[in-house]
Parts: sequence; C-alpha cells; structure tokens
Amino acid sequence: MFSGPGRGYRRIMRAVEWIGSWPVLRQLTGSDRLGLGAAAQSERSRRLEPRTRNADEVVKSVCPFCAVGCGQNVYRRDGQVIQIEGDPDSPVSRGRLCPRGSSSLQLTTGPAREQRVRYRRPYGTDWEDLDLDTAMDMIADRVIESRRKGWQWEVDGRRTRRTLGFASMGGATLDNEENYLIKKLFTALGAIQIENQARI
Repeated sequence: MFSGPGRGYRRIMRAVEWIGSWPVLRQLTGSDRLGLGAAAQSERSRRLEPRTRNADEVVKSVCPFCAVGCGQNVYRRDGQVIQIEGDPDSPVSRGRLCPRGSSSLQLTTGPAREQRVRYRRPYGTDWEDLDLDTAMDMIADRVIESRRKGWQWEVDGRRTRRTLGFASMGGATLDNEENYLIKKLFTALGAIQIENQARI
C-alpha cells in the first residue's frame, strides 16, 4: 500500500524549491530578463515602503556641511523630521548628496544632538546648562572686553582703528544677505580678520 512520497522525494522537492528561489534563476526563467524588477526582489523587499510615503510636508533646505550648498528635501510628519534626501530641483547637486550630506538626518534627530546651551567654566571639569539669554550676554560681554583689550588706534604711526582681539569665520550655508550683515557687523566692531568657509 502506497503511503505517500518518501523522505528522499521530499528532500528533492525542497531542493528544487530552494533553487527556484534564487534570483538568478528567477531572472533567467521569468519575464524580467534584465533583473530590474521582480527577479531582483525578495519577499521582504516587496513589502518595503519609502519612509517619505507618509510625510505631511516637504521643505526645501540646503546641506549644512560644506561650501558646495547641495539642495535637500526635508520630509516632516507630525512636526518631526523623518527623512532628508537630495533635492532633484537643485541646480547645484541635482538630487545627489555625498555621504556626509546623507547623514543630515542624524544631525537633526540623532540622540547625541544637544538641544541646550552647555558651558564649561575655565579650568572646570563639568558642563552646566545655561539659558539662551545668559549665554548671549556672556558672548556680548566677551566681545566688548576683547575689543577693548585688543584695540589699536595706531600701528607704526599710522591710524588703524582696529582690533585683533577676535575674528569672524562664516559658514558655507550662509546666504549673501547674511554674509553682508556679518561683514558689516564685524567691520563696525573693528575686526579685520573676516573670512568665510566658502572661500577656503
């Protein structure tokens, strides 16, 4: 009396099924001969969806890292940034981002990102949190003090009216208007060391 397929038959069928799941075999025997679609997909990859599918809005931005200024699309959902990708409308980068620009999401939402003003006093070993008004007052006081200490009315008998007590180093993502205002501010303060990362 026949009781069904034997162990050897089941092994052969499992092997055939396993070999049939190979992408190369699916590509050669199916309709996707170039391997651009179904032949290259696994069951898991068929279920994947882009992170941007459920975004509430897309905001245009510029990568904050270097002087190139690549365009970015920032996707938000419920007020939170969920993905950052290259902006295909950007004439600078045409939708591409370097590895550093691609990590911008970590810069904005990463667990290591500080959301507070942290201050370590001279010779101190611990950081303390400051409110923004206190920190801004400290910066203003130090600019005034550095200007006063480093002010030069004359150098070698020539009138200079300048300070070497501080300098300005602008970031690459500042636009023309911001750079114009920064230049005016530091020139009015007497600084002569004014530079921008985009020129270096």
